[in-house]
Amino acid sequence: MEFLKSAVASAVSRGPAFGYSLGDRVDLSDSIWALHNGTKKEDGSKCSIFAFDINANKSRLPLAKNALRKWRTLRHPGVVKVLDTLETDTNIYVATERVVPLGWHVKRQALNTETIKWGLYSLSTTMRFINEDASSIHGNLRVSSIYTTESGEWMLAGFEVLSSLKEEDPAIYKYGGLLPDSSRYAAPEISRGGWDGLKNQAIHVTDSWNMGTLMYEIFNGYFMSSDQLTQTKSIPPQMGTPYKRLTQTNPKMRLPIAHFLEQGKRSGGFFDTPLIRCSEFIENMGVKDEREREEFLQNLEDTKDQFPEEFFKAKVLPELLKSVEYGGGGPKVFSVVLMIAEKLSDEEWEASITPAVVRLFASPDRAIRVFLLDNLPKMIDHLSKKVVSDNIFPQLVTGFSDVAPVVREQTVKSILVIINKLSDRQINGDLLKYLAKTQNDEQPGIRTNTTICLGKIAKNLGSHTRSKVLVAAFTRSLRDPFIHARNAALMALAATAEVFDDNDCATKCLPAICPALIDKEKVIRVQAQKTLEIFLARLKTLTANMPESALPPVDANGLPNPTGAGGVPRMGTPQTDASWAGWAISSFTKKLGVTGEMQPEGSGPMTQAEENGTTLGTPTVPVTVQISSRPGSSRSASASELHRQAVSSPSSTVRNNYATSLVADNDDDNDMDAWGDMDDTPKPVVEEKPKPSSIGKSGFGRTDLTEDDVINSFTRKPKSALPKGLGKKTPVSGSSSTGMATKSKPVISRVVASKPTAKKAVLAKKTEEADGDAWGTDNWDVDWK
Repeated sequence: MEFLKSAVASAVSRGPAFGYSLGDRVDLSDSIWALHNGTKKEDGSKCSIFAFDINANKSRLPLAKNALRKWRTLRHPGVVKVLDTLETDTNIYVATERVVPLGWHVKRQALNTETIKWGLYSLSTTMRFINEDASSIHGNLRVSSIYTTESGEWMLAGFEVLSSLKEEDPAIYKYGGLLPDSSRYAAPEISRGGWDGLKNQAIHVTDSWNMGTLMYEIFNGYFMSSDQLTQTKSIPPQMGTPYKRLTQTNPKMRLPIAHFLEQGKRSGGFFDTPLIRCSEFIENMGVKDEREREEFLQNLEDTKDQFPEEFFKAKVLPELLKSVEYGGGGPKVFSVVLMIAEKLSDEEWEASITPAVVRLFASPDRAIRVFLLDNLPKMIDHLSKKVVSDNIFPQLVTGFSDVAPVVREQTVKSILVIINKLSDRQINGDLLKYLAKTQNDEQPGIRTNTTICLGKIAKNLGSHTRSKVLVAAFTRSLRDPFIHARNAALMALAATAEVFDDNDCATKCLPAICPALIDKEKVIRVQAQKTLEIFLARLKTLTANMPESALPPVDANGLPNPTGAGGVPRMGTPQTDASWAGWAISSFTKKLGVTGEMQPEGSGPMTQAEENGTTLGTPTVPVTVQISSRPGSSRSASASELHRQAVSSPSSTVRNNYATSLVADNDDDNDMDAWGDMDDTPKPVVEEKPKPSSIGKSGFGRTDLTEDDVINSFTRKPKSALPKGLGKKTPVSGSSSTGMATKSKPVISRVVASKPTAKKAVLAKKTEEADGDAWGTDNWDVDWK
């Protein structure tokens, strides 16, 4: 075998230029031709090559030359298609479409009844053309003369004795006896009177007889002599009578193949099958109207399991793709295409379906676009990343700006399908730009789906854009009047909580979620509670390893002590058991230049006023305060005693007014309108030490300062406005779209020993700075259009 292959290749190389390469030999028949798989040198496409060795078969050379001449001139869909021929002194080559011998399937009994009927129908159509239209006799109709294409169609060859009765010297009369096994397949009249006896017979008699023997051989798998033809048990009952008429020994009673074809095509006949109807319709699909096309497609979906896979892949699929792209087949046709494509390999998908999909995405037909977007999940696994990012995505994003809402909505949904096949530049650049537009779409459903889309693709966003974009998008959706858009924002925040750091969770996400807790819709309130719990748990995890304080330790003299050795708590640091008022008084005391140490001495019994809640909150830990007016002079007092004296001096009116102002200012913290810049941290206040010359009416800096003077300085109601943070502030301009007016947080100011005019200037300056720092939520609602 290898020697024959090399000899053939050597002969081809020595002859004229032939644009095809020979491969393995694949035939198993008794034909005069040796069939090889081949490839076209120019593009590597598949083909078959029929080779005839002249030196080995000189006696049959007339048969090969007659076949070559007829093959070149005969054109019919049922004939093996010739691509090129080459004739040398030693060989004859015929390059054709890729085919395989029908004998392969017959010997393996791999053909079902429906496929055999379809094949016989194709052969009958071709033979009617040869007998009636071409007025010719084939004379060699047998299994070895029939081949199947990649689509499963039966194609006719074996034109060794094909003769036209219009010729002066028909080849069948002279060379019919040279055919391999000619006596086994010869009709009874030829066996009796030779091939010349055909001159007195009708043109169809030989081919009709051979059609009968072919049917017997296909259904039974073998044919040895004409005595077997009477056994019809394997022939389908519907074809029994026509088969008997084809194999009549009397040539005048023999049924012409054209009549055999007409009988089968009648309604309910043996050729009236779904597979044959489908084949007929596909070949003429371009001239069918819309109603006929829809009926055909419906039947095709119902009977798809009855057809050979090769028929769908190589015959139906190309015709359907042509109809979709150029014949106006529409989504209905393309749905059948995808049904067939499920059985294709990745290589077949890339070769046949992918180019069509890329072209269809560029189509202006909205129905096709919507269908492609709906069925993108079925196609995405077969599309490479390069095809999606370079060819499909640039066409797909045009749907974000389409005037039809359904196209915009389906485009947003399709992002979830293709996101893994897009580049980082496309995701963090072009895609976010288009999603920003759809989040402001006039259709509430599109806005909702955009929020859902952002939540699901959060892990695909870049780390530098993820937090900024998601916070801005989700907080915007939380203000959406559409209930489902708000619910989607809350669910998206809950699903993406892990992507936010502690600062974003505390300063951006939680403030945005809290208003939803009092939403008018219960479903929003319930979801807001769930989302809030997720973020609180997230913050608890993030802050679990944080230090207890960021302040450096101090020594006994109040100086920074980085080593921490012998350090004591700073005056003004909140203690575990201290109330807010106690911490505030400690802060005021520190601002007076007071130095001292907090020494726990045990808690004393509560007074009646404390039990009734009329005090500002007495510290539970007694504190010894040492007040220094000049070097060498000091006085000590218990913090509890100091506080009791403060709250009991001059009058209860002053005390109640002071408490009321604290309570009122504390309520402002719960007002969303009072929230300011959540990203800024409080700026440290620089203490101003009293100068020797700054002794005024207030008494600060005096050497004869008594304890009562100090207490009265805390309880005396100031004539001017309260320090920053202890009174209501006028809302500043620049409130957000949610109606959140911005106010500064209450801050307890430190009292600085100075002249009255200097003190007022400092307070005015701090108030002005606080007003300038306040801004609304719009300042951190990122505009990412």
